Amino acid sequence: MHVQLSGTAQRVNTVFCIGRNYAAHAAELGNAMESEPVVFLKPNAALLREGSPIVLPDYSQEVHYECELVLLIGKDADHVDEADALSCIAGYGIGLDLTARDVQSEVKAKGLPWTKAKGFRGAACVSDFVAANLVADPARLQFSLRINGELRQHGDSALMQFPVATIVSYLSRIYGLRAGDLVFTGTPEGVGRLHGGDRLQLELPGLLQAAWQVAP
Repeated sequence: MHVQLSGTAQRVNTVFCIGRNYAAHAAELGNAMESEPVVFLKPNAALLREGSPIVLPDYSQEVHYECELVLLIGKDADHVDEADALSCIAGYGIGLDLTARDVQSEVKAKGLPWTKAKGFRGAACVSDFVAANLVADPARLQFSLRINGELRQHGDSALMQFPVATIVSYLSRIYGLRAGDLVFTGTPEGVGRLHGGDRLQLELPGLLQAAWQVAP
């Protein structure tokens, strides 16, 4: 799987995702905030770029949208300090961490992994990426999601519990980062259920837009 960075194809490596990074979103799901980032992975086959429909899995009746700022890692990084973490980012994009919420609730109750709820085909929608040098301040990036023209989510990276630099440093220390890794940085409040035919428009104002439609 490849993504586009300023018109150039970049091969994707590992897809990292950060959970519970916005207090209001954790509260709306009844989850506690954690003292360190909650990290999970999605398989590369979950990636879906613009132009392909979102096909909801037949084993779930409640797939939720979660709009997120996405990072594209530009170089290998191990044990990087927060002060140097932003230099590891090649580009910024926007995406959807789709979640089969009914399945997630079931497996969480059993103490089982979330993969079936988070890793199905098309569960990681991702836009093209803009070069990192075009982003003045990653700690103050706003983004939004509209469904059928109605604003559903508005995010501001200033409200992250773990800012972008903290996330990159943490991942580099615990797991190691490699060029081509993607990092979904967490979703703000306002998540909800998708329906067949929904049209989703995502935006990083002044930087990029992306859109998907849910298959009927």
